[in-house]
Amino acid sequence: MAGHDVVGALLQSAVIAALPLMMAGLGELVSERAGVVNLGAEGTMLAGAATGFVAVTATNNLWAGMLAGLVVGLFLGAIFGFCTLTLYTSQIPTGMAITAFGTGLSAFIGKLTPSQPIQPTPNVHIPLLSELPIVGPAVFGLPLFAYLALTLCAAAWWFVYRSRAGLRLRAVGDSPVVAHQIGFPVTRLRYAAVLFGGAMSGLAGAYYCAGYVLLWQENMVAGRGWMAIALVLFAGWRPIRLVFGAVFFGAITAVQFQAQTLGIEFPSQLLAAIPYLATIGVLTYISSQKKATQDMPRSLGRTFHPIVSKLV
Repeated sequence: MAGHDVVGALLQSAVIAALPLMMAGLGELVSERAGVVNLGAEGTMLAGAATGFVAVTATNNLWAGMLAGLVVGLFLGAIFGFCTLTLYTSQIPTGMAITAFGTGLSAFIGKLTPSQPIQPTPNVHIPLLSELPIVGPAVFGLPLFAYLALTLCAAAWWFVYRSRAGLRLRAVGDSPVVAHQIGFPVTRLRYAAVLFGGAMSGLAGAYYCAGYVLLWQENMVAGRGWMAIALVLFAGWRPIRLVFGAVFFGAITAVQFQAQTLGIEFPSQLLAAIPYLATIGVLTYISSQKKATQDMPRSLGRTFHPIVSKLV
């Protein structure tokens, strides 16, 4: 295999491995832009993975699995939103509770059908463009879900920075008190952001199981929900940066499989730990940079009560 073919295959693997992180991270980014931190991404991804696997096994249709994962993500997002936005519970422990609940729910759902391999879906090759060296396979020879994910990221960028609703969302995340005083529906906007975040995490989990790993295993997400949350910080709450950050983490994951394919002898346990070591390294670097959090929503993680019109 020529050198550019190896690089092209590695980049393609990196983009495909990045898709679950991209989707979950995108949902968390929109939620945090509204000022709500949802640490339930890990549990929501697991629940979406189990539900998606059961749906794909029952229907032999990948899109049925994606829809099932999205629905269970909406369900868990609604629970989180009800607790934090209606009952005014603290966001951090509520998110942790959602992760615990989603983990247990996934273990229960995953046992509803025997674990068996799922048939992979073919990549969609765009004529002529997919034949370009290196870039062709990585950008124009991907699964159909990849194009959907990239389209959603582009749409999220336009929504956050170019639409009036996105301006309201950012205003709610920065100063919900002021936003409430000028008539913005703070709670409704936060609900919409939280539901979108839950749906994206569930969708990410369903694709990770049914479209990438192609097999259900208990706790198979293995920390990728936490990596998606860290990715939002890494991206500085910006959708385009999030895409490149996801591809960066995807490349680290892809290197594991490429190293094994090329017969490079390296402890498998250390290879599996590389993405998490990279996450720790990135977060350590960002925490040392004062400019890294300059775009952080100013009211992130703080509870807003519309009746008393103040932050708690």
